[in-house]
Order: sequence, then structure tokens, then C-alpha cells
Amino acid sequence: MHITLIAGARPNFVKIAPLIEAIEKAISQGADLAYRLVHTGQHYDQNMSGSFFTDLGIPAPHVNLCCGGGTQAEQTAHIMMAFEKDLLAHPTDLVLVVGDVTSTMACSIVAKKCNTRVCHVEAGIRSHDLTMPEEINRMVTDALADYLFTTSEVANQNLRKAGQQPIFVGNVMIDTLLKQRPHFRQPEIYRTLHLQPQQYIVLTLHRPANVDEETHLKALIEQIVKHSRNLPIIFPIHPRTARIFSDLWRQEDSVDRQDISVDRQDVSADSMQAVLPNLHIIEPLGYLEFNYLVERAKVVVTDSGGITEETTVMGVPCITLRDNTERPETCTIGTNLLIGTDPNNVQPALDRLFNNQWHSGTIPPLWDGHTAERIVETLRTLNA
Repeated sequence: MHITLIAGARPNFVKIAPLIEAIEKAISQGADLAYRLVHTGQHYDQNMSGSFFTDLGIPAPHVNLCCGGGTQAEQTAHIMMAFEKDLLAHPTDLVLVVGDVTSTMACSIVAKKCNTRVCHVEAGIRSHDLTMPEEINRMVTDALADYLFTTSEVANQNLRKAGQQPIFVGNVMIDTLLKQRPHFRQPEIYRTLHLQPQQYIVLTLHRPANVDEETHLKALIEQIVKHSRNLPIIFPIHPRTARIFSDLWRQEDSVDRQDISVDRQDVSADSMQAVLPNLHIIEPLGYLEFNYLVERAKVVVTDSGGITEETTVMGVPCITLRDNTERPETCTIGTNLLIGTDPNNVQPALDRLFNNQWHSGTIPPLWDGHTAERIVETLRTLNA
């Protein structure tokens, strides 16, 4: 069996790494398997993409389609056209896609139009929010996929309701986390600020609902800073957010000076200014450095989905600034609290944390570090 693996964006690489390792292990044991790694180039920034190949030991892709940039539609079209050419030139038995990024959907469509089987890893997760591009990517990919590998019972139920058959294997993202945890690497900011475990906050924001409207983003940041008990807030800034952030506090009189003071300084190559007192903006970090920070944080405040899974496994409190989540098990089983996008919800959540009222979490079933092995073994069985 020949498998073409698709990776295009930062979350994909975390999931692809253990799959490649499991395939190579099976090959070394005599399995009739081969693979081709296709990087669509959806994320092309070194910190957002390139460093992950080094950190996670991913071999160089067989091809980079260089399809970064553009609108949703433009990027989808570019990926589809480029991957169609590659797939026709390099036929395969199975196209394996992971997650819910544009590359996932685009390559699934191309594969099916070329009469090639599709395997979707992380199938069945749903936010039930069609304003999210990722939700559309998930629905389309699941509708086309021949094999649907799931992370949780909730995902299983979502697929069964749609008349589809899930294959419950666990969370491949956690395979990478557990393997790499002993290798987490202290980032420079940890040393520069003399950070101490559980004495700082990690913040990430990138979703349109939080960052595209300047007034809303500004209010969120101010509430987080105001109620952080003066703990350092480490903010590895997503390129999407950075484009908006730099102008937010140019009018100093718009900030309540009784609560927040403004310190103007350059914080990145983009010369962003007007940093709030304990808010430390840094460039995106590689996987090993970012998770070093997360593992030792007092709390992570985020609008990411994947980070909520990692904090659940590491037992770190997580506050999610979203109105919905496609990973409800991180709330019902794990350490995550979904508070919505209203800035006024930040204070009660942080007060609950600082008053030692946070719920204890456990690890969901099959998030054990062996998901990729189960996937590869299942594919071998299906191909027999």
C-alpha cells in the first residue's frame, strides 16, 4: 500500500510526525507500505511551519506545493490545482489528511475526483458553527473520506448521526506531545524575564471572532491584563493578530490609565508598539519551546482548539475565548473552561483560577501515545 500524507499548516505537522514514525516502524518490520509526504505550503513562515520539521524530526517533504497566501477561495484553488498535478504524476492507493485546515479539504476533494481513497485522521469533531472555515473543511472532508479515524466518543456520535462509521483510535496529536515532552526546550523569554513555574500566563489569539475587530481585540487584551494579578503574560503573536495589534493603543487617552499604563517600545520585526505593562509579545515559537512555556504556566488563555488538548494532558488550566468548541471532552473531562468571546467573562474565570477553584481534569480515553500505531495497523488490515 502506498500512502500520500498531506501536511499544510502548523497543526498538521504535529499530527503527521507520529504517523510517519509508525509507518516507518511498520516498514522496518516487513510491512508492505510506502509513503510520500506532500507539504502544500499553506503555512510558509519559518516559525509557523519550518521549525516544526526540525523539532519533530519530520523528514523533508517529497514536494512543497508552495500554496501559501491568498483568500480562502484562492488558497483552496491553488492547493487543488497543484495537488492534482502532483497526484496525477505520483498515483497512490490512499491520500491521508489530518485535522481541518484548508489543505485537508482541498486535497480530499482532489483525491476523490481522481478516484483515490481518502483517510481522515481527526474525523467527526464539530463546533456546529458554520461561520468557522474549519467547520466547513471538517464537514466536506468527512463526507468524502473512506476511513474516518476519531479522537473521542463525541466525534463517534457525530459521525453516527450522519450515517457514517467511525474508527475510534484516540488522539494522534497526543502521540507527539508525549514523545516530545522530555525534550521541551526553554525559550529565551523564560530566561530573559526570569520566569518561574506557575507564575506567568500564556496567551494565544488568532481566530477572526477575536482579532479581526480592533475594538473587541483591545477589550479582550485589557481585561486579561487587568485581571492577571500582575503576572507576566507571554503572548507569542500569530501573524494574523500582529497585523492588527500594533495600532490598538496609539491613542493613549483611550486607555483607562487608573487600571492600565502604557509602555511604548518595539516588540518585533514589525515594530509593534504600545505594549501593556506585563504583556510580553514575542514571535511565534517552535513546538518544543512553546510547550515548555505551556507546561509550566499558571494558566493558558487561548482561542485555539489543539492547545486545549495539550493542556488537558499536561494538567494545565486553560481558558478558551470561544463561544463553542469542537473538542468538548477538554471541558467535560479535561482542564479547559469555555467562556465565550465576551471580554466581561474574563474576570470571573481568572478569579476562579486565582481563588484555587479550578476543576481537576483527567485524560480522555486512548489519549495514550499509541494512536498512530493503531491507525497504521488498521490501514494494513483494511488493505489486506
